[in-house]
Amino acid sequence: MKISLAISIFLAASICSLAADKPRVFVTDSKSWEMSGGVGGTQDAFGGVSKGGARPQTAEIIKTFGERCPQVIVNNKQEKADYVILLDHEGGKDLISRDNKIVIFNKDGDSIMSHSTRSLGNAVKDACVVINDDWPKQLRARSAVPTQNVVAPTIASKEQ
Repeated sequence: MKISLAISIFLAASICSLAADKPRVFVTDSKSWEMSGGVGGTQDAFGGVSKGGARPQTAEIIKTFGERCPQVIVNNKQEKADYVILLDHEGGKDLISRDNKIVIFNKDGDSIMSHSTRSLGNAVKDACVVINDDWPKQLRARSAVPTQNVVAPTIASKEQ
């Protein structure tokens, strides 16, 4: 009994330490729009229709990150994230003109990647590569404790 308890505690600690070594990402709403419509008319009548609206892709982006980038943890709290990912997935266009625009910001708010791809999967793959390249730098920066030369204040004394 004691052995199984010790093994359970060891495994839980190992899992927690592995999770702590992974970067956390926050995926923002893509706010993509899809519009379609048409009009037509003759000499006697005219008509038209349009339809569409917001087509958020956040859930699809998060699912794709889970499938294609297991080295990161997707988080829903932006303040706890190491990286913020903005990915606009354009819909409603033909296959050739469809585009996925992606931007990655590190914890300091600096943009570390910004470009476009034809597929959502390639956008996530590219983001994963950039995050994995940048993550060791972020860990080193966190572990580096700045050394400051602190001078103790001196009290002037007046001898009489």
